[in-house]
Amino acid sequence: MDFHGKIVLVTGVGPGLGKACAEAFAKARAKLVICDINLDNLAEAEKVVAQHGAECLAVQCDVSSSAQVSAMFEQLIQRYGRLDVLVNNAAITPTTPLDMQRRTTLYDYNALPEPRRSLAFTSEITDAEWERFWGVNVHGVFYCTREALKLMQKQQSGRIVNISSIAGMSSKSAHSPAYSATKGAVIAFTKSVAYEVAGANIFVNAMAPGGVATPQFNAYLDHVGEESCNRLWQSVPAGRFGTLEEYAGTVLYLSGEHYLVGQVISPNGGISI
Repeated sequence: MDFHGKIVLVTGVGPGLGKACAEAFAKARAKLVICDINLDNLAEAEKVVAQHGAECLAVQCDVSSSAQVSAMFEQLIQRYGRLDVLVNNAAITPTTPLDMQRRTTLYDYNALPEPRRSLAFTSEITDAEWERFWGVNVHGVFYCTREALKLMQKQQSGRIVNISSIAGMSSKSAHSPAYSATKGAVIAFTKSVAYEVAGANIFVNAMAPGGVATPQFNAYLDHVGEESCNRLWQSVPAGRFGTLEEYAGTVLYLSGEHYLVGQVISPNGGISI
């Protein structure tokens, strides 16, 4: 796909899907705006984009802050004056040691002949744990979408791709009710906004990945060992998780010319059909 001359904003370009999307758009000759809260992650993504000769504006931004998002868009407008594609990728994922413990508990519960019981996840979630997911995963998507639409509505064109998760449409991530709730909210928000703006040639859709073979998740698999990994793969008909390049390719498709409005595309290897 060719995005020559298109202005594309990708949020959350740390290691994983965000950086993979930025690189894919760079290869497709887009002009990029990238953001991340972590300066080291931002610099690394900017370096990757530069290797493909793409023009890039890198902005440190915490998308959970309305003020910081507004300031980022001011820089975008000063540089380019328009926005063709927004990829709302920035998110907090369940990666703390407690999250990993809950994840392993869920996988074992699903695969082993254990007595049925409450897994006692939700009852142990603190206010702080619950709220930290919402700031980035939901509020950040809203803040960025609001600013993007101010530009796209004037242009009468645009594409917005919200990165949700299989966690928002199934019980596969029951180990993290807070994360699942936010990703479900992203799907509902996507459908509502998509209906609202489709008449202005602004198409809003979501991608809801299944497992993503990120460095962080591969490290988790190494930690739990071969037996636990084998139990996990029993729940994935394809026998593996999707690669970053495969998911980034889907994002590029949703950012191009198509007839999709308010759809949730879930590449997940058959985990949820």
